[in-house]
Amino acid sequence: MRPTGRLHLGNYHGALRNWVELQYQYECYFFIADWHMLTTGYEDTSALQEHVREVLIDWLAAGLNPGVATLFIQSQVPEHAELHLLLSMITPLGWLERVPSYKDQQEQLKEKDLATYGFLGYPLLQSADILVYRAAYVPVGEDQVAHVELTRETARRFNHLYGREPDFAAKAERAVKSLGGRNSSNYKQLRRKFQESGDTEALQRAQALVQSNNRITVADRERLLGFLEGTGVTLLPEPQVLLTSTPKVPGLDGRKMSKSYGNTIGLREDPDSVVTKLRAMQTDPARVRRTDPGDPQKCPVWDLHKIYSDESTRRWVQEGCRSAGIGCLECKQPLIDKVVEEIGGMRRRAQEFEDNPELVRNIVSEGNEKARDAARQTLDVVRHAMHLRPD
Repeated sequence: MRPTGRLHLGNYHGALRNWVELQYQYECYFFIADWHMLTTGYEDTSALQEHVREVLIDWLAAGLNPGVATLFIQSQVPEHAELHLLLSMITPLGWLERVPSYKDQQEQLKEKDLATYGFLGYPLLQSADILVYRAAYVPVGEDQVAHVELTRETARRFNHLYGREPDFAAKAERAVKSLGGRNSSNYKQLRRKFQESGDTEALQRAQALVQSNNRITVADRERLLGFLEGTGVTLLPEPQVLLTSTPKVPGLDGRKMSKSYGNTIGLREDPDSVVTKLRAMQTDPARVRRTDPGDPQKCPVWDLHKIYSDESTRRWVQEGCRSAGIGCLECKQPLIDKVVEEIGGMRRRAQEFEDNPELVRNIVSEGNEKARDAARQTLDVVRHAMHLRPD
């Protein structure tokens, strides 16, 4: 996440809540994207460190666990920048110019000077962010799929340029034998299935078979992964999109919840302020009087009910709103109770970290080191492939 200050309910339900669940299913890396912040906010960086700290505390309060996931700050892992530089040498300019958000953001942020390489190149920096950990999956909403596809294309181009080696096929065949009798047979069958019929399940099973084999060298592992798809050595694996559910989180004025609209509810906001804001939240404009029937589908409060309320409460809202059996304040009350309860829990958990800044520094320092260790391994592979270090 880019550090723009304290997070709000849109950030939580749009991404962070999914992250909390994913950290127990995968080996996860989550980072504060302070370099990405500079792509549109380079003029004034005076509050950047405070914003980084606030986002970290919000993450911890929301349930990200540094015991199972790696939490770190992008700029503290300079390998991101080095890989970005090296990838920029091979990435066609047109690839960056066609990224959908490039022209969209220029249109939306006309007040900013975005005629910079940093802004043009930020999708490639995102690719480096992913590829430097040789990620298998990237959890995104549908609006970010194009960025992951650019990452896949970049990895494919890198592998094509630098993953070829003399006698690759012969070396790959020898690597197949080194898997051992039964594993060798399984590998060949799965490879044939994928190459003859495009069976992606067979590909995934073969990849898992290779990854879990501890008898082979790292070089042979890369050859076998590349051999599956008929290419050279897979130096940078192509990541897959892991589409995550992103419920619509309306702001207080009915538009998407966003700091730029000033319509947010903060994760650690004062409960009295939350009550006041929700009581005044926009509802169906057709309900001018208490006795006017309404349509929940036209009311942004209904979108919050879909996130927070159980089935019986949602039925009560539907029936009461359409029949004018309940007023808008009555409709909002169970929602207010749920939101205040959730934010109260965030505030209590955050207090420990607000009172102990050294604890936060230690968590992120350990995360930075763990991330650097993983990133260094990738850069060793990349530098070797590009002949940027002695053999």
